[in-house]
Amino acid sequence: MRRLRVMVVDDSGLTVKKMVKLLEELGHEVAAVATTGRQAVADYPTVAPDMVAMDITMPELNGIEATRLIMDADPEARIIIVTSHGQEQMVMDAIEAGAKGYILKPVKLEKLRETLETVAEKYLP
Repeated sequence: MRRLRVMVVDDSGLTVKKMVKLLEELGHEVAAVATTGRQAVADYPTVAPDMVAMDITMPELNGIEATRLIMDADPEARIIIVTSHGQEQMVMDAIEAGAKGYILKPVKLEKLRETLETVAEKYLP
């Protein structure tokens, strides 16, 4: 699989550190980190990542609304929702907003690899 530029969006410093570590272990580049949905929407156009790993529950603007706004601006955006167990309805809302997949926390290396590969194969040129 080719090296991806991934934007990590999460308000938890611990989750960000873990995602960065896992993505780097898989050989990908962390193109940017955003700690709010609002920051993700603002930074997305200049970062132009191959993929976005988006948390759902964040201050200012949640991941569902951020996904919707990014998809409105770039219908080709590839967003993967990173969520906790028990948020099934929110995941469905995020998919309806345009997310291409999801992964459950705590994120495991193999599941992350599998999800990135599936989304890349289906949606990357």
